[in-house]
Amino acid sequence: MIEVKKGMSEKEIEDYVNYVLNQMSLEEKVDQMKGKRFLFKVIQDRGVGKRTYDGAGSRRFNIPSFEFTDGPRGVIIPGSTCFPVSMARGASWDPDLEERIGNVIGRETRAHGGNLYGGVCINLLRHPAWGRAQETYGEDPFLIGEFGAALTRGVQKHNVMATAKHFAANSIEKARFKVNVKIDERTLREVYLPHFKRCVDEGCATIMSAYNKVRGKYCGHNDYLLRDILKGEWGFKGFVHSDWMYGVKDTVGGVTGGLDVEMPRAKYYKYKKIKSALNNGEITEEMIDEAAKRVMRTILKYTTREDPQNYGEDLIGCDEHYKLALEAAERSMVLLKNDSVILPLDKNEIKKLTIFGKYASVKNIGDYGSSAVSVKEVSTPLKGLRKYLGDSIEIVGSNGKDLTLVKELVKEADVSVVIVGLNWRDEGEYIKELRIGGDRDNLSLHDKDIELIKTVASETENCIVVLIGGSAITMEEWKDQVPAILMAWYSGVEGGNALAKILFGEVNPGGKLTFTIPKDPQDLPFFDKNADEIEYGYYHGYTLFDKENYELAFPFGFGLSYTTFSYGNIQVEVNNDRIIGSIEVKNTGDVAGDEVVQLYIGFEKSQIDRPIKLLKGFKRISLEPNETKNVKIEVPTRNLAWYNQESKSWEIEKIEYTLYMGGTSKKEDLQSIQFIIQNK
Repeated sequence: MIEVKKGMSEKEIEDYVNYVLNQMSLEEKVDQMKGKRFLFKVIQDRGVGKRTYDGAGSRRFNIPSFEFTDGPRGVIIPGSTCFPVSMARGASWDPDLEERIGNVIGRETRAHGGNLYGGVCINLLRHPAWGRAQETYGEDPFLIGEFGAALTRGVQKHNVMATAKHFAANSIEKARFKVNVKIDERTLREVYLPHFKRCVDEGCATIMSAYNKVRGKYCGHNDYLLRDILKGEWGFKGFVHSDWMYGVKDTVGGVTGGLDVEMPRAKYYKYKKIKSALNNGEITEEMIDEAAKRVMRTILKYTTREDPQNYGEDLIGCDEHYKLALEAAERSMVLLKNDSVILPLDKNEIKKLTIFGKYASVKNIGDYGSSAVSVKEVSTPLKGLRKYLGDSIEIVGSNGKDLTLVKELVKEADVSVVIVGLNWRDEGEYIKELRIGGDRDNLSLHDKDIELIKTVASETENCIVVLIGGSAITMEEWKDQVPAILMAWYSGVEGGNALAKILFGEVNPGGKLTFTIPKDPQDLPFFDKNADEIEYGYYHGYTLFDKENYELAFPFGFGLSYTTFSYGNIQVEVNNDRIIGSIEVKNTGDVAGDEVVQLYIGFEKSQIDRPIKLLKGFKRISLEPNETKNVKIEVPTRNLAWYNQESKSWEIEKIEYTLYMGGTSKKEDLQSIQFIIQNK
C-alpha cells in the first residue's frame, strides 16, 4: 500500500487519496470540508490573527491539516515583515520584485507554522472609492493577473498553498455581504475573470469565494462560477474555500455550488447537516467525495514536497526581509508633479526643513482588517528623515492643527513637506462592530488637510505634498498651488526611510500609477457602497476615459522621474502565436533612472464594441544617463481575443490592430505601429 512520505509523485498522491476515500466514513470525509478550533484559538489568544488556523486533515490516514494565515501585505501574525500594500507594489510595475516578496511571505508563513496563505487578493479596482482598493494591484485585469501570478510563484516555492481571492466580482466593501452584481457574460469573461484565470494557470493551490452575489447567487453557492468555469473550463485541481464567517448561507447551496471547505469553522458544513441533506437527496455522496478529494490531494501535494530550506523563527522579520520591504517602498512611490524641479532636495542648500501633518509621525500602514500586519515599530516619515539627515539639517515637525504656528514655521524654513492622506478609518475592510474601514464617500482629502496644504503653499514656493493612501486621491482643489506631489501609499515598515531617500535623490522614483485619477469623479462608473444590486459595465478606468474622452488629472501608467526618457524606432513582428513589440528608450537626463515601458494593443478597427486600447505587456528597465536600450515585449496572440457570448467562445478578429508603446497610457505619450493577424 502507498504510504504518505516526502517526494510523492502526483500519481502516488492520487492513488493514495482514492484509497483513503474508499476507507473513510462519511463523517471523516466531512471533516475535510471545514475549519477547526477557530473559536477556541481566538478565545485563548484574546484576538484574531495571532497564529494559524487549521482545517481538514486526518490523523488516521496521516494527512496533515492545512494551517491558514492571511495577507496580502505580509503574514498577519505578529512579528512578520510588513511590506507596502499591494496597490503600492503594483505601482512598481515589477513582477520580479513581487515574486521576491512572495518568497519572503512563503518563508515567514512556514516559520510561523503555516502552509496556507490567503493573501493573493486580485479583485478588480472598478471604482477608486472601494474600501479594499489597497489590497489589490490596480484597475487593469492584465496587470493584476501578472502580479497575482508573481506572488503565487513566490509563496508556493516554499510549499505554502496560495489562495487567490475573492472569486468573483468583489469590488464594493460595505455591501459585500448582500450586493447582487448584474453582469453580462462578455464583461464577466473579459474584465472580471482574466486575472483569476492567470493565477489558476500559474498553479495557485486554492481559491477563496467572495461574499457577494453574482446574478442572484452567492459566490460561495455559485455553481456557474465554481463548477462550470473554475473547475470545469479552467481545469482547476485545487480546492475552494469560503471567505470567513459569512461565506456560506446554507448547506445544500454550498455543496451543490462547488464550495469545498467552509471557513473558519463549520456552521453549515457540520456532519449532521451534511448527512441530513444527503439522506434527503438534496446533495450526493459524489459531491462530498469530490470536495474531500480536492482538499486531501492539495494538502498532500504541498506537504510531501521536499523543502528548499529550513524555516526557523529567526526568519520572521529578519534584516534581509526588512531590506526587501525598503526596496519595495522605494520602487513603489510615484512622483506626480515636480514643477521647477524642486525635487530632489539638496542637503547642501537646506538648513531647516519643516514637516507637517499628523501622518508625519503616526504609524499608518494600512487598514485594520484581515490584511493588517502586526508590527510594533514603523519608520514614519519624520523618523525616516531624521535618521537620513542626522544633524545636517534642522527638522521641525508639527501636526498642522495650529495654522498660525504653521505659517510661522514655514517662514523660517527653506523647504516644507506636508504629509496628508487617509487611514484605516477612511478606507479598508469594513467591520461594523469595530467601526472601521469601508468604502470612501468622496475621493478628495479631508478639508483640514486641504486647508493645511493651502496654508503652507501660501507662505512658500518650496512646498512638497506627500500623499498617504491606497487608491486614487483627487487634488483639483490644491494641486496647482504646490510644485511637487509624491504618492507614497501605505508604504510598510520601512516607508519613512524610503521616503527620505527619494526626497533627497539617493533613490530616483520610478513608480507608475495603476489606476486613473479623474479631474471630475462624476466621470467614474456609478458606485453605491450600500447597494443591494448593481450592474458592472464593460468599461471602467482608462478604457472608460479613452472611450468617452473624459479629462484626466493623471492617466493610468503615469509617473515622473528625476531624469527624462525618449522613445523611438518602434517595430512589430508577428508570427502565428505571438506579437513582439520593440522600441528604443533613451535616458536623456543627467542621472540614472528606471522607466516602465508599457505596451497596449489598439482595437480601433474592430467590428464590435471594444476598448480603444488595452494593456497587454510591460517591462521596467534601468538606464544610465545617455544610455539607450532596445526593449522587446512579447504578447501571445491569444491575448487579443474577445469573448463571443453567443457562440460561447473566444475569437480573434482578422483586422488591422495598433501596437502602442510608451511611458503612460495617454495616447499622446505613446508611439504606434499597425499590424495584422493572419490565419486566425
